[in-house]
Amino acid sequence: MSKGQRYRGRIACFFATSGHSGVDRIAQNLLPSLVEEGYEVDLLKVRNHGPELSKPVPDGLNIIDLGTSHVYSSLYPVVRYLKDRRPDVLLSDKDRVNRVAIFAKILSRVQTRLILSSGTTISIDLAHRGPFERWLQRTSMARLYGLAHRVIVTCEGVKEDMASYTGLKRDHIEVVPPPVIPSSVFKEAQPIPDHPWFQRPNGRIVLGVGELGYRKDFNTLLKAFSILRGKERDLRLIILGRGKDRDNLIGLAQKLGVGNKVSFPGFVKNPYPFKAHSSLFAFTSRWEGLGFVLIEALSLGTPCVSTDCPNGPSEILQHGRYGELVPVGDAGALAEAMERTLSSPLSPEKLKEAAWPYEVRRSTRAYLKAMGFD
Repeated sequence: MSKGQRYRGRIACFFATSGHSGVDRIAQNLLPSLVEEGYEVDLLKVRNHGPELSKPVPDGLNIIDLGTSHVYSSLYPVVRYLKDRRPDVLLSDKDRVNRVAIFAKILSRVQTRLILSSGTTISIDLAHRGPFERWLQRTSMARLYGLAHRVIVTCEGVKEDMASYTGLKRDHIEVVPPPVIPSSVFKEAQPIPDHPWFQRPNGRIVLGVGELGYRKDFNTLLKAFSILRGKERDLRLIILGRGKDRDNLIGLAQKLGVGNKVSFPGFVKNPYPFKAHSSLFAFTSRWEGLGFVLIEALSLGTPCVSTDCPNGPSEILQHGRYGELVPVGDAGALAEAMERTLSSPLSPEKLKEAAWPYEVRRSTRAYLKAMGFD
């Protein structure tokens, strides 16, 4: 908090992340922005877990080591913190952390407003878990989440899924666009990526970004690209990311006859230049909780096509207004949408409109409203 800035309240944030998840992205943008708005912010930290904040950490953002290495063993340290500091709000994210936050609030008997966050399509996410984990999360959401001041989610589809799957009342769940895009991204020019395909004078590039696994379904993207490649001879495909399916995807590209036209550079710490200088961004997930990479591409003015997966892309693209939506796993429909978009793209200025709700400061103020601040 800057010197002389009016103190507006204390917000505690209790997260325990992998270090590279969507929650990490949200925390890295949201916490400093809350400080800029005049709030004292305490990050309650579980050892060996994220989020890791960018340095230097601003004054007014305090990292508090809970002294534990596991979420469940953090219960009593969080209780002690709440009794000692009595923040106005405790914000937590992910079901395991949310459960601990709920019990800590009960045991501490403080008046702190508890805000629980969830960014996944619960019914689909739990379908891939064991029976006990499905029962535990579904039951905790149904019976415990109602004790919070509010539950916030990333989009209307996630809200509807949570309410239908758990029985939690819809009016207890609020959609708050997450803080994905710093305002500078909308204005600053991005450097040309250090990749030889961006040096070709007339070449066009389709880009995909994400973990190389089942959920992102890059198999469908490769099949669609191979169809489109027959019509667009100068087209290339770059897929950024790492994951267990990398070798299988390389093999599929070879089998489809496009192995020398597809590049897998791996994980790239700053993918913005790739997105800014690509001709088209293709998002092919089977399911999502929103789709941060799609928002990023739009913020850079890059034309997009996406699967109409649950949940997020349809809302981000406003049901096709800012980019075509195709059925999940339909390579033919994807190829046709890619061809139409390459032939007649929307202007960068128009595309950036879709990303504005996710600008950091605008999102921060939506978070504050959901937390009960004026």
